[in-house]
Amino acid sequence: MTTPPHPVIVVGAGQSGLAAARAVRDAGLPLIVLEAGARPSGSWPHYYDSLRLFSPARYSAMPDYPLDGDPDRYPTRDELAGYLDSYARHLAVDIRTGTTVTAVESDGPGFVVHTADGDSLPAAGMVAASGSFGRPVTPDLPGQDGFAGELLHVADYRNPAPYAGKRVIVVGGGNSGVQVAHELAGVADLTLATLAPISFLPQVIRGHDLHHWLEVTHFDHLPGAWLRHIVRKPLVLDTGPYRAAIESGRVDRRAMFTAFEGDQVVWPDGTRERVDAVIFATGYRPNVGYLRPLGALDDNDLPLHADGISTTHPGLVYLGLEFQRSFSSNTVRGVSRDADHVVVPLAAHVQQAHAIIGL
Repeated sequence: MTTPPHPVIVVGAGQSGLAAARAVRDAGLPLIVLEAGARPSGSWPHYYDSLRLFSPARYSAMPDYPLDGDPDRYPTRDELAGYLDSYARHLAVDIRTGTTVTAVESDGPGFVVHTADGDSLPAAGMVAASGSFGRPVTPDLPGQDGFAGELLHVADYRNPAPYAGKRVIVVGGGNSGVQVAHELAGVADLTLATLAPISFLPQVIRGHDLHHWLEVTHFDHLPGAWLRHIVRKPLVLDTGPYRAAIESGRVDRRAMFTAFEGDQVVWPDGTRERVDAVIFATGYRPNVGYLRPLGALDDNDLPLHADGISTTHPGLVYLGLEFQRSFSSNTVRGVSRDADHVVVPLAAHVQQAHAIIGL
């Protein structure tokens, strides 16, 4: 496929990258989307097998392309991945899968994007929409490097079959940790280890899914900078079974262990227990290390931005960051609003860059 001169390059073809592609296309700008994976569906095909969306289908689609079927169902992982594949075809833009971006550098008013294939692509503007799945976060506990059992992040967990009959600890009190612990409890000797008791949020309130109320109250639109200070701990959405499993003891919930020791963990009271596997469901951070050569990140490799607009480099914008502009910024239902916001300064910069370059 012919490469347009100095296009906007979008890094990532998950929900955020595709939302960016739609906004950039509609702004009349040439663009290329670069996706490291084999499909234009981002990280969705790689989540654990039993994952379902936490929002009903009616709240889980791009604004111009609804999900088929019952709008009140909770779509599966594979449904959402297939939906994004279909949406990518619907957009009819240049999406290049199997293309990993390794570095981005400044080039006058624009950028040069380097890929693992050895290509160097000029760009008048950049959208970093590469998500966070590629940068899982794990704690660093004493003795962790020498742990003799299996140690993995939930990003690498698929289903409970390999853990049948084993002693397993899941670490993390968010949605993923509770869901994975719940399904493992049926086949393994399972403990859910958390820093604090689980905070549950009812999935259905007065006959409507929570997301109905988020929409009608406009909570989804509240400023992300404000919400980041209000929502300080994870909330687990529950229709009833998760809370019941913990309160009944079917899922054993304990305070987080303090260290590893050989093939054991050390609990807060000092007791030691042999464990076969520990699964960390401890979150992710934005996977934007390719922007390090550009100088666009802070000391923790996190984007320096205001509402998704880079504070270091005109022409660089972000999509899909948690609380970027609102409560729903890193969700399918909310990312398109952010895309429409960031494309305005992006388009202005690209027009200026094209004038300087002489295109």
